[in-house]
Amino acid sequence: MSTENEGNAVPPAPSAPPVPVETPAASAQGASHPGGAPTAPIPAVPGTPGAPQHESAPAGMPAYASNGAGQGADPYGQAPTQGSAPEAGWPPPPPATPSYADGGGSGDGGGWGSSYQQPAPKPRNKRGGLIAAVLVAALVAGGVGGGIGYSLAKNDDSSTDSTTVSAPSSSGEVKRASGTVANVAANALPSTVTIEAQSTNGEGGTGTGFVFDKQGHILTNNHVVADAVDGGKLTATFPSGKKYDAEVVGHAQGYDVAVIKLKNAPSDLKPLVLGDSDKVAVGDSTIAIGAPFGLSNTVTTGIISAKNRPVASSDGSASSKSSYMSALQTDASINPGNSGGPLLDASGAVIGINSAIQSSSSGGLGGSGQSGSIGLGFAIPINQAKHVAQQLIQTGKPVYAKIGASVSLEEGTGGAKITEQGASGASAVESGGPAAKAGLKPGDVITKLDDMVIDSGPTLIGAIWTHKPGDTVKLTYTRDGKTHTVDVTLGSREGDS
Repeated sequence: MSTENEGNAVPPAPSAPPVPVETPAASAQGASHPGGAPTAPIPAVPGTPGAPQHESAPAGMPAYASNGAGQGADPYGQAPTQGSAPEAGWPPPPPATPSYADGGGSGDGGGWGSSYQQPAPKPRNKRGGLIAAVLVAALVAGGVGGGIGYSLAKNDDSSTDSTTVSAPSSSGEVKRASGTVANVAANALPSTVTIEAQSTNGEGGTGTGFVFDKQGHILTNNHVVADAVDGGKLTATFPSGKKYDAEVVGHAQGYDVAVIKLKNAPSDLKPLVLGDSDKVAVGDSTIAIGAPFGLSNTVTTGIISAKNRPVASSDGSASSKSSYMSALQTDASINPGNSGGPLLDASGAVIGINSAIQSSSSGGLGGSGQSGSIGLGFAIPINQAKHVAQQLIQTGKPVYAKIGASVSLEEGTGGAKITEQGASGASAVESGGPAAKAGLKPGDVITKLDDMVIDSGPTLIGAIWTHKPGDTVKLTYTRDGKTHTVDVTLGSREGDS
């Protein structure tokens, strides 16, 4: 599946045009469609070759995703070329027509197993125009309604037949129980920030992050801060209005995780409590905090809809590398700008980092490629993100687990099939690597990792990356129609290159 970057900051809405009522509609039509923001819709997992981060996802696919050529992927650093063999450097995004956990074929709803097309380049920094128009239309409608309401009230001022009932006044404050959404939000909001990233050429967007420790480290998505990595500008603004310059400490494109640090961080920072994403159950309540379309400090609610969803995401640019995750799926409303924000449980503990959304076939707001929430949001489990963040703080570089074999991204292989050839003619099974030591060969089809069903190459990559180098996993694979099981001790690869 694929995904799309979050939104840009919303420019101030122009003053409402005078009545007549047609004005709002005209204003809305004239507004430019949003684009170029950092959260992402998500692509489906592989199908036919040709599928893969700064272009928006096309209609029908998740936001923060990409398309690109390639049929094979190496879960440790080798990506496929146009053919079945992976290219050196990175597992590519899944080809067009990816399939997901259900292994289904194409569909019309843009859901799991549906096909998608190469996204068209999207203009950046225009999302604000649509939002401004929407806000103006709302304000004009409100103004008209208010005028009518005042007129009716004035005309009826002499009436003695009023049936209005007022609640008794109370001098005490309203108290909300600890388990309410309002209480959780009140506790978590002061520790979330709206991040603005800008590259040296002025491009950028808006995302979200949250306080990771008292030293001033903020946890967010890689694609939120990517524009500011090489000499760009980065700021973080708290709900209180306090704004701080920040710098990137480390970023992991494969995991889509980044850590930034506030300059001159205040001494009273309150890190959010981290939960245990392994213990999350389908149906658990969720609370998402972020800056959808630049509207900072927005709180939405939902539930955990599914676990271990295979998600491959990218911004769509030719030079970007894909991110792979075994995601938490939630129906909490998540939109561009929510990326990097916390997904909380009912107690207020962080269980994930909101990272991607599935776009609707209609293209979301404005009827084009920019997606809006359709109840399919995806978050990086916090157990994985926490480990990656700690690595980045300590060394500045990510470390990825690997099995040392290139796998196909084609659909219909019944699992993750080891390709016949690796990148640039190299062996598909790394000599002396974990897979070779376990006796795996080209043509073997991996169908399970421990108890998790593996239905595709990207699913295997995402599952492997939930582990640490040195972990031992049990792989089930088929060869010549027979099923075999073997223990594999995972190797490691440092950095995104």
